[in-house]
Amino acid sequence: MAEPVVSRRREVSGGSARSLLTTLLGEYVLPSEAPVWTSTLVDVLALFDVEEKAARQALARTAAEGWLRSDRVGRRVRWTLTEPGRHLLAEGASRIYGFGSGSREWDGQWLVVLVSVPESMRDLRHKLRTRLSWAGFGSPTAGVWITPHPAAEADAKLILDELELSSQVMSFLANYGALGSERSMVTSAWDLADVAARYKRFVDEFCDLAPTTPDEVLRAQTLLVHEWRRFPFLDPQLPATLLPPKWTGTTATELFNELHVRWRRPAQDRWSELAAE
Repeated sequence: MAEPVVSRRREVSGGSARSLLTTLLGEYVLPSEAPVWTSTLVDVLALFDVEEKAARQALARTAAEGWLRSDRVGRRVRWTLTEPGRHLLAEGASRIYGFGSGSREWDGQWLVVLVSVPESMRDLRHKLRTRLSWAGFGSPTAGVWITPHPAAEADAKLILDELELSSQVMSFLANYGALGSERSMVTSAWDLADVAARYKRFVDEFCDLAPTTPDEVLRAQTLLVHEWRRFPFLDPQLPATLLPPKWTGTTATELFNELHVRWRRPAQDRWSELAAE
């Protein structure tokens, strides 16, 4: 069995069939620990205007990546999460549900990573920038990557090892000095205005949503998780002292937690009903 492929691009992408399928697997199939029929997944994906052909293609590709295995029962096919797929989805669930709820206290210490990639190696430069950004690092100037989370050094090492750049890197733990402005450095390193705008769109989309029927609740809960799961890869989770006043991420986190608790039971019940058909 092939090891599952984790695509960060899929995590932050829009409502593609494969991305939505991943959300369904993590929110409903993982907790139930039971196989799920093809027809159930196709029917639920149809709630999001995913056509049957696209749904079946998403299933086939997700299985090819090592997340699922299939077996036939009569004329029907059911799907079971593989052990590696279950492990990765459990990690994802922990990241999604715990995101934004940790302490924002900070001792002022920065992890600074210096790594230079020649301009001629554009593909490698792009991979490095993309992966370090997804890991929460910001770059205030070329070749310099920073994060207020020293524990992220392990993520950086993994990325640099995979890109065969470990021999060209230096890292430091340091406090900001007396020269320049720490806030200006943060502004240069991360586009917090874009992150704030994304949070605002999330709040605007869900704050007045009031599903009533079982299918509406299932759809609302799935969309809630689907949209929220992008933020761990977009928001560097800076300490409160480095954030703009009235940070929209705080409002969005509170809204997500409130709605997820409110809709979880009826959404799970509706999923169980559909899965039993």
